[in-house]
Amino acid sequence: MLERDGSSRRNSRNFLYMASFESFYQEYPCSYNSPLSCDRPFQTAQQIKGAKFCLECGFPATLPQEAEIKGSQGTYQIASFIGVRGLGRLYSGVQLKDKQPVIIKEYLLPNRSFNESETQKRKETFKRVGGVSLADSRIQNFRLVETKEAIADEKGERCYLITQGIDSSQTLGKYLIEKGAMTSLEVREVLNQGLQTLQFLHTQKLRFPSNQTQLGITHGNINLDSTLIKVENNQKFSIYFCDLAIWENLFIPTIIPQPAPARPDQDIESLGLLAFYLWVGRTTNFSSNQPLDPRDNQQWPDTDSNLKHFIYRLIGLETPFESAEAARKALLELPQEDRAKSSNSARSSKTLAQPSPGYQEIKKPLPMPLLLLVILFLLLLGGGIWYWLWGRKTDNPNQYIQWSRLVRNFSEVTNVPSGQFTYTGEKDSTWSFVLTQLVDNSRLGDLLTRPKPDATATFDYKSVLSSNRNNPIKSIEEVQINKKDFAITSLVDNITDKLAKKAVAYDGLLVFVAFNKRDSNLANALGGQINIEQLRQIYTGKITNWQQINPKLPNLPVKPFAPTEPEAISKFQQIVLQNAPQDEALFAAKVTKLDTTKTQNLIRSETLDGRTTGIISFGIISKTSSQCTGYPLAIADGKKSAIQPLFQKRDRRSINPSDDLCQHDDYYVDVTTFQSYPLGYPIFVVYPKDSNRLPGGSTFAQMLTTRQGQCLLSKVGLVALQPMPDDINSYACKSVP
Repeated sequence: MLERDGSSRRNSRNFLYMASFESFYQEYPCSYNSPLSCDRPFQTAQQIKGAKFCLECGFPATLPQEAEIKGSQGTYQIASFIGVRGLGRLYSGVQLKDKQPVIIKEYLLPNRSFNESETQKRKETFKRVGGVSLADSRIQNFRLVETKEAIADEKGERCYLITQGIDSSQTLGKYLIEKGAMTSLEVREVLNQGLQTLQFLHTQKLRFPSNQTQLGITHGNINLDSTLIKVENNQKFSIYFCDLAIWENLFIPTIIPQPAPARPDQDIESLGLLAFYLWVGRTTNFSSNQPLDPRDNQQWPDTDSNLKHFIYRLIGLETPFESAEAARKALLELPQEDRAKSSNSARSSKTLAQPSPGYQEIKKPLPMPLLLLVILFLLLLGGGIWYWLWGRKTDNPNQYIQWSRLVRNFSEVTNVPSGQFTYTGEKDSTWSFVLTQLVDNSRLGDLLTRPKPDATATFDYKSVLSSNRNNPIKSIEEVQINKKDFAITSLVDNITDKLAKKAVAYDGLLVFVAFNKRDSNLANALGGQINIEQLRQIYTGKITNWQQINPKLPNLPVKPFAPTEPEAISKFQQIVLQNAPQDEALFAAKVTKLDTTKTQNLIRSETLDGRTTGIISFGIISKTSSQCTGYPLAIADGKKSAIQPLFQKRDRRSINPSDDLCQHDDYYVDVTTFQSYPLGYPIFVVYPKDSNRLPGGSTFAQMLTTRQGQCLLSKVGLVALQPMPDDINSYACKSVP
């Protein structure tokens, strides 16, 4: 078995390197450690008209709706932000001249990562090489995403690639997450199409936008994110390559080692590695959480040995192919999957199970070594069963009874009244924030404006600002005086008997301190927890040094911060300070109020400067659960054990300070545990009991408590009212339209 200079290992690393941007743009102090894929630049653009930079770290904000981009072939208008792919951000748009839909990929050259000379040089190169076509102008579909033009902003730090013809967000990476592993026949078809496209790229005479021609080009960036899939109604599919390295790599920050120019044989290797991932159904090893190694024979499916050895050759583990053309020819001549082997096994099993008439079985004792193996197998099997039933966190089917009784989706909610309903909430409330969050490439607020498309009911949200920030109840007052149809709030202790309330989700406060895995930190020293009484003493100024809690803690001043959301402060004062007037006065006098993201930024800044910071703060779940600057502490109340509602996904256990919280997709809020969390509380829809008014509020609450509604709320940082199968990314949520 041959190996080509470790190139397969390099491809594996390169794929993961290109798919993760935590090492990029370190000049920008993003609390997510990844400014490109962070949602804060989008939130800034939504909240502040004309904003060009993220309020948190200064990274370029996303483009606003209706922004126009002028190119040599026309003007393009932004319709909506789609998400991130590779080294750029994607938008849907139209060409204004003919209203044809286009996809706009925005590349960034932020000024802290590129100096003026580097920026100008890369812009000029991008305009010259951004897109390829056949030199003789023939129109042939070799499954490359069609590029209309490459545009560089003359004065700014952005470049744009205008493409059309295929949904740019349906990557093989997303397909793998949603559909799971491909069959061997499907993998063969991916390889057939991919090798045909590579044969075209490597051998045809191609033209760049600068009119320069070249015989053949390497892709240099084949991975699950740069390969799109288009599925037809009959389940046939086509794959398309995009994001070629010749222009994609221009936007790798200069501080990052720049990749060497790729060779055609590396394209073949990358395609082989992609096929391996698709067939296995994942890119990482479950037990080690490390990238899958194709040398590990146990990782491979055993249904098609011919395909396995073919992929071995592609990635250089056996004699490599000379070209994409030679590889495709070998693929088309490859014997089909091992059906004969599997059918023979089935026939053998059938024969043993059904002996012929007159057959008399002669029972012979098993040989001693074989007997020992059987006993060992049974012991291991018993141990495995014991672990499965008792040694791991398992789902109790009974816990999903409530979920199974919910109405499935918005379209199944009956008796929806016609009309335009206006509802409200506090300006800086949790609800105002979560409406701006993206769910499946759409803002939650947009999805809920007309949740049932076949009905005429619309729900428009208009926030209000209470004059008394210590008693933020203006939203409820607006409902009482008939200015608004209903309100969404967590502050319902003093509503009158003329109003009804219905819980639609849980919210809560997470208390966080500095967190840095690389050295000793406050989260570790506290054992990952704190109690309500200690919080009360900290936030009333009675504890001013961390050693007052425990002499083993650092000799460090306590620096208490609070968020700016009035509802969050009100709930903290209610739960922790018990609404004691004297404690509330001390809280107001001694605690610094700062936006949660700015507090996280301050912690990050002090940590990066090498200082040990004594900052402690709290914030709503949707702003504090998906970041890794502050560690969310478990909370104890009285003599009860501390409760940590955030769970590590792989092991289904509560997090601890040794976990890497920068892996945002690796942990979630456990609904059952959260129901006992001391700093949790419901969010209600509050509406009039008056039968003369249309039931807009009760209908909206009905929709939010469908399975579809609970999934949507879970995805924006609220907590469902009842346990859902697995978590918010489960099939139960994905299958709800």
